[in-house]
Amino acid sequence: MKHKVTIVDDHPIVRQGLAQLINQDNELGVCGEASDIPSALQSVKECLPDIAVVDISLGQSSGLSLIEELSRQYPDLTILALSMHDEALYAERCLRAGAKGYIMKKEPPEEVIKAIKDVLNGEIYVSDNLGSRLLHKLVANKSGALSSDLDVLSNRELEVFRLIGQGVKTGKIAEQLNLSIKTIETYIDHIKKKMHFKDSRDLFLHAVQWRINESDPAGPLK
Repeated sequence: MKHKVTIVDDHPIVRQGLAQLINQDNELGVCGEASDIPSALQSVKECLPDIAVVDISLGQSSGLSLIEELSRQYPDLTILALSMHDEALYAERCLRAGAKGYIMKKEPPEEVIKAIKDVLNGEIYVSDNLGSRLLHKLVANKSGALSSDLDVLSNRELEVFRLIGQGVKTGKIAEQLNLSIKTIETYIDHIKKKMHFKDSRDLFLHAVQWRINESDPAGPLK
């Protein structure tokens, strides 16, 4: 009997590609698709999948919020987070929200299938690089100060922080997140207060430095 899979992604072409890939496997079959949180909750309710593959960016909605809600409503449901975003920034947060794995969209098709099967078999799926980082943190029983500070940010504030670290201007951030510039400025104010930055320049420098540190596999483990 095939394992039932629900796909949640706000891009139809991505859902179609994933569905074709999954349905080609003898052990897996797609039972539902969704593009946002309401349709995802309805799909899971109707087809009761064994696993939900969830994109963490769902337009104006947050896939992280969906992962938390699915974990609360369906504690036996296996969840795999799928994203185009850097795992250094989001993977650990997805795992804490209830996902059993995190895979980047850039991975080859066979790796996506492997990730799905691994988490269905009760394993935690992350990249080798991230696994090493998490193991290092566990053994050291500590993490970098900035990594700990990031935990105080909401999911949306974290997105804004990531984009600032990439050098994206406020107006462009608003466009990418489909929010007003005023709303983004409010998030920036919240980030500065929560992380005790002196001003916007201080925030920018820390965000850029964090991105450099986390994207350098040869750099210090956080």
